[in-house]
Amino acid sequence: MFSVALLSASCLLSSALAANITIYQQNVSFVPTPLPAPGPASNFDAIINQFNQLGRSTVWNLVKKIPFEGDNGEPEGMVNINEERYIVSGGLYTNTTVSYGNNTIINGTDRTPGAGYGYLAVFDGQGKRIAVATLTETAALEYHNGGIDYDGQVIWATIAQYRPNTTASIISVDPTTLEFQDLIHYNDHLGGIVHDIQNQSLSTLNWGARNGTVWDLTAKRDPYPQFSQPRSVVHNPTFFVDYQDCKFLGHSQTYDYRAVMMCSGVATYSNNVTVGAVAIVDTETLVPYSEVPLTMVSALGTPITENPFDVAIVNGKLRLYFLPDQHKSTLYVYEAVQNSPYEY
Repeated sequence: MFSVALLSASCLLSSALAANITIYQQNVSFVPTPLPAPGPASNFDAIINQFNQLGRSTVWNLVKKIPFEGDNGEPEGMVNINEERYIVSGGLYTNTTVSYGNNTIINGTDRTPGAGYGYLAVFDGQGKRIAVATLTETAALEYHNGGIDYDGQVIWATIAQYRPNTTASIISVDPTTLEFQDLIHYNDHLGGIVHDIQNQSLSTLNWGARNGTVWDLTAKRDPYPQFSQPRSVVHNPTFFVDYQDCKFLGHSQTYDYRAVMMCSGVATYSNNVTVGAVAIVDTETLVPYSEVPLTMVSALGTPITENPFDVAIVNGKLRLYFLPDQHKSTLYVYEAVQNSPYEY
């Protein structure tokens, strides 16, 4: 194991920033080359068709359970690349946030900033670490690396303060080098993100996915780190679950060719009941077109839809990928094996 700092400019990103990277497997590429197409966006019609056959009575088969090496802190997002590589975003925290208490709000938020750093980790198909890249400075206010999306060229991510109603940055990461570029600075927390290549836009979600924002990548914006404003902001019309990690699907005839993404998330209700679900969601309105509750939990008792998620078609079948546990993380891969034609 050794540490390096990548200093050369990326061939994909201009003005790229060097990530501090720890290499665990020497002479092993971070991702396959040439870069493969994104699985969800390449198979979106099949994913949508199979997902829309699911329901509460669906029986799920655990086809893979892979422990991931190391202390992964709090994983937040995940990209599966042909089950050869898994790229995980998350945060490792050195000082926890603390609620101000008594419904106290200071500077628009309800807790102290805490401290830590955001990372991207690359794992092979057996869960062994290949590399871990630190993307934030030690004293950075923004250190919470949220959900991620891969578009076939770059990984899109958000790095935010770990508290609501604060600030965040949108970054793009070259998966071949893990160099990154700060692109957009925003005066709210951001978590999930997807990239619509056809419309040249980004859709992002704030704390609890209560608001969605759409960014036009062709529009002029203020230079970083000045705050930029999105093309639109919309309030999430559903309170079923809070989306935490999303993957862009495409413009499907099923939904009048509107852009849709698949999102996974959880919500805890006042009676301490936690509900998990996966949904197909409009990227601009956040209207859910189809939702499926999932009741599975990890071996440690964590709801399976907590944080990282991805979706793929493998051998013609829909697969869902989850990495729910903090610190000692295990990948759970499920296939739907039985569907009921009736839902009550």
